[in-house]
Amino acid sequence: MTNQSSGWSLKQEYINYTDYMASLASLINDVRACTFCAEQLPLSPRPVFQIHESARILLAGQAPGKRVHETGIPFNDPSGDRLRAWLGISHEIFYDAKQITILPMGFCFPGTGKSGDLPPRPECALRWRAALLSHLKNLKLTLVLGQYAQAYHLPNAGASLTETVRAWRKNWPYIVPLPHPSPRNNLWFKRNPWFEQELIPVLRARVAEVLKRDS
Repeated sequence: MTNQSSGWSLKQEYINYTDYMASLASLINDVRACTFCAEQLPLSPRPVFQIHESARILLAGQAPGKRVHETGIPFNDPSGDRLRAWLGISHEIFYDAKQITILPMGFCFPGTGKSGDLPPRPECALRWRAALLSHLKNLKLTLVLGQYAQAYHLPNAGASLTETVRAWRKNWPYIVPLPHPSPRNNLWFKRNPWFEQELIPVLRARVAEVLKRDS
């Protein structure tokens, strides 16, 4: 799917509820209480994310899967295991909001389709994302996972996810596009061995550099 058909762009951004000047704590409470898309969700709303104003790394993903919805812990699944291996970090560091913010494009489980989880609900990012991002003043590295997050965070993204990830040097060392670490993408990883051979080693080094500065 191309970015043009994904429905995500900075030009579409609007906030019809959240005050940019609200405190982050107040904003978090509002997001966690959000039921805006309740009628479109297969399960009860349960926004899953982590954020802190001091974070230096942002993980911009897609939407929580069913297992993550059940636990309320972001990337608490095989995708998270692979992602932490890519980054070369422990569970402790990964779930330290003061170091790493995790903001998917949709905060609630969107349901399952014929070929996997459905796309994140677009209303979520349009309603909340810019306000949350406005509080992240210390970011040094943004990791953009999957086509929906890439269409939002990378207005110069390629026509496909593969093209965008291949061009990872374009925004290095501040923004890095990545495929989603889901096991459903195992075929992509087999077809693109350059990803783990070329990008993952330098990504680990960059993550270590940013976290060392934060220590």
